[in-house]
Amino acid sequence: MTTPSPKKGTDFILRLAVTACAFIVTSSAYAAGLRATADIKGCTDPKISGTAVLTEQESKEGIKVVTVEMNTQGLSDGKHAVHIHQTGACEPCGAAKGHHDPGPFGQTRPDSAQTQTPATDINHPFHMGDLVNLVVRDGKGTMRTTTNRITLSSGRLTLFDTDGSAFIIHTKEDTYCDQETELRKGCAGGARDACGIIRLAK
Repeated sequence: MTTPSPKKGTDFILRLAVTACAFIVTSSAYAAGLRATADIKGCTDPKISGTAVLTEQESKEGIKVVTVEMNTQGLSDGKHAVHIHQTGACEPCGAAKGHHDPGPFGQTRPDSAQTQTPATDINHPFHMGDLVNLVVRDGKGTMRTTTNRITLSSGRLTLFDTDGSAFIIHTKEDTYCDQETELRKGCAGGARDACGIIRLAK
């Protein structure tokens, strides 16, 4: 019978301890949540401003979920559509392009090119970047929502691909283009009022 070397046993225990520590550090870092931010600026009105904070966490089922919190000043009272667009650019606001909708069957087109109702070319509200409306009262807007359609970490739904992503706040509310009578040009919010490039927090 061969007796294990005390040194080998010690080395094994040390390796286990290092692995456990690394796991705890990684898990703690992830539990704290990846964060991203965006500075919101008006497309043409310099009085419009705001901030957005995105926090990624993991659900009990292991699904990545992102909470989006947005606060604005200077927009007109009422509801305003908010979407994450496919390119991290805001000058001009049209540079943000269409809605964030990665994948082989993605359709980033933000609105209908047709004039009839119901329009047949609307993919809204099925884009990955489609969010809920921002509600503005007395010039101050707030929005908070949680979605599993996007991620801050790497993967197929990440906002941080080669050209990044940006928020667009629209002039009108998003009716979510759900009913046949709503499938018309502008149902996703119409013109663009504000934009903010999404940046991973350090």
